[in-house]
Parts: sequence; C-alpha cells; structure tokens
Amino acid sequence: MPGQRQPTSTGPDARMAAPDGYRAPAAPAGATSSALGTAGTGNTPSTSRTLGTIGTPRTNTTTSTTGTAGMAGHAGPADPLHDDPEYTPTERDLPVIARGVGPGSTIADLPTAGFADALGPEPAPVLARPETDGLGPLFVVGDVHGYLDELRAALAEQGLIDAEANWAAGNTRLWFLGDFTDRGPDGIGVIDLVMQLSAQAAAAGGYCKALMGNHELLLLGAKRFGDTPVQSGAGTASFQAAWLLNGGQRTDMERLEDHHLQWMSRLDAMAEEDGHLLLHSDTTAYLDYGDSIEAVNDTVTETLQRSDADECWDLFRKFTKRFAFRDEAGALAVRELLDAYGGERLVHGHSPIPYLLGEVGAEDADGEDGAPAVNGPHVYADDLAIAMDGGVTMAGKLLVVRFPLRD
Repeated sequence: MPGQRQPTSTGPDARMAAPDGYRAPAAPAGATSSALGTAGTGNTPSTSRTLGTIGTPRTNTTTSTTGTAGMAGHAGPADPLHDDPEYTPTERDLPVIARGVGPGSTIADLPTAGFADALGPEPAPVLARPETDGLGPLFVVGDVHGYLDELRAALAEQGLIDAEANWAAGNTRLWFLGDFTDRGPDGIGVIDLVMQLSAQAAAAGGYCKALMGNHELLLLGAKRFGDTPVQSGAGTASFQAAWLLNGGQRTDMERLEDHHLQWMSRLDAMAEEDGHLLLHSDTTAYLDYGDSIEAVNDTVTETLQRSDADECWDLFRKFTKRFAFRDEAGALAVRELLDAYGGERLVHGHSPIPYLLGEVGAEDADGEDGAPAVNGPHVYADDLAIAMDGGVTMAGKLLVVRFPLRD
C-alpha cells in the first residue's frame, strides 16, 4: 500500500494540555510491534514568521473531558515518568474537544448530503501540474490526533476528497506527517481514512503516504508491551502508562486491529519531496539511526520488528524530543539534517505552532476563549524549517497545505 514500508522480515476548557515532551520556556519569547520519548529543551525562538490563513476555519463548540470513558483511573507505574529527566508526559486531564460546523453539531452527525452542505461551496478541483513526469501537486498534512471531522473538512476544503470522503484529486501527492491517534476522539477512524485514501489515490494515478509519528510508536508499544517495565532515565516506566498520560483513548485501543498495527509498523520515518525533507519530529535524533533516508527508515522498521521493549522505548523517547530548531542554533541543526538527508527545506509536525511561538497562555492570545490563533504553517530557523502542527488539540487548526509555500 502506498506510504507503507514492506518489512524485510516476519510502533478547551480554559486549560490546554502541553504536548508530550514539552517543558515550558523560561519566557514567552519559544502488529504487532512497537516502541516510546524525551523532552526537548525550551529556548528563545529565533526570528520567525507565520504564513497567512491556510487550514480549516470553523466554529468551535468545546467540551472538556478527561479522555474517553474509563480513562480517569489506570494501573501502571506512572510516577517514575514524572521524575524522568528525559521524558515529560502531558497531564492526565487531556481535553477531547467536540468541534462542529454549527452550534451543537459535527460533520459526523450529518447525513452525506448534509456533509457536503456543511463544507460550503464545492471547492475548485485540484489541477495537476503541467509537467511531463505525471506528478500532481504536493500537499502536506500536520498532526491529526484523532480529529476525524476536522481532517475530512480540511481535505475537502482543498479539493482532495469529495462529499463522501473519497479521493477526488487525481494524481495529486498527499503526505501525512504522523500522529494520527491520541487526544482526539477517533484515531482509528483517522487511520482508516488514510488507508482508504492511499488505495484510492494510487488507483487514480496519485498517492497518499504517511510518516511515523511518536504517537504511532506509543500506540504500538502500548498494544505490544502493555505494562511491561522498560528502563527510563528515572528507573522504570511502561508504554501503557505513557500512552495514557499522553492522551491515549481506550476506544482506539478497543478498535485497534491487526491490519492497523501492520500498517503503522511499516511507516517510513522520513521522506524527501520536491526539495522538502519531510519528517515528524523537530529533532536531530534521526541522525542516530542512519546517514541516509533509506538507512533511517530501514533501521526504524527493523527496530520495531525485533520487538525488544527497551529498544523500542528508546526509539520512542528520541522521536519525542522537540524544539531542536527553535533557538539561535536552530538553523544549524536544520542544515545538519538537510546536509545528511537532502532537501532545501525541512517540514515537520510534532511541536504545536503556539508552543514554538511562545503564545500559549499569553494574555493577548487572539483565539477564541483565549486559545492561540494559528493562521497557517510557521516558517522559522532562517526560513529553513516549516512547522505544520497547527494545534488542533488546543482549538487551533488542522493544517492541510499545498507546497511549495507561497512566500
């Protein structure tokens, strides 16, 4: 299936949850297999900018909950995680936000005809580029985190799917940057949609592909290893405890099937398209796994196939690091990755744009109910890095953006 690796043998209410691995900056100037992350460091952001409105405008109807039913209490060695200097989990009371196209409604509540009406005027079809190689335009999707309704609306707004959520973009190329599950209400529905679009796009002459995010590694680890102790910086922890602390939804675990596990465990960690180096996390930890894109992808797949809990935890831990490109040395870190793997610009998800900008909790936040406003992808690190996590879990935007950006 496009976007998957074949194995070589045989992972608001007013308060908003911090992302996994996040430590607040000092000042507001910043399947069958598995795996798990460390915290990055908060530093003063370098000169940066955010592009104009791109994404999915909507009316927010917010409902704060403590995950899904049954999440309030859980077993597992959670306390060592709080003391681990290399891993900072999110809070337990993670919000699941019900957003809709109108007061009290969501797109999922509507019949098929209503879904089309909710999206407004029919979007202009995506036109292929007039090139002889047969490749269509390139789109990239940021972190989804279980928000299926928002994903469908954002894809439809760009003309990539029709009113029934089927592929409608011909030979267009679509890349997802990972983190399909956790925090939001329907992670398995998101994975099912991406798998469906992968098959439909291939049949239409395009493709839909996906990268491995740290939350895919987390879900794989929780399913495969459960409460098995793993070695962390503060002693022992477990995938199950970390998954629950980072927004794991029991309904996702209950609906997780073998084909979902196989699909996730074969995802690539990085790719290059049209001079853009695509990866999930804003970290240089990828350099630990190989000196080429192919080598990194092979190493990650082989690590998951070996199914060693400690080895998979280390992989997850490294891929949960963040903010490597945000401080004064950020451009150098981006160049190190570009020099090693190719590309002229790096595109990542993982760290929500409001955190990169140091806007979370700011008194002058422009968003509804004090939520930070996200108008589009965030370009920073001397214009070498492009952040695509619009903060959908914090009432931000789920970004679906056409590349190259119009600077």
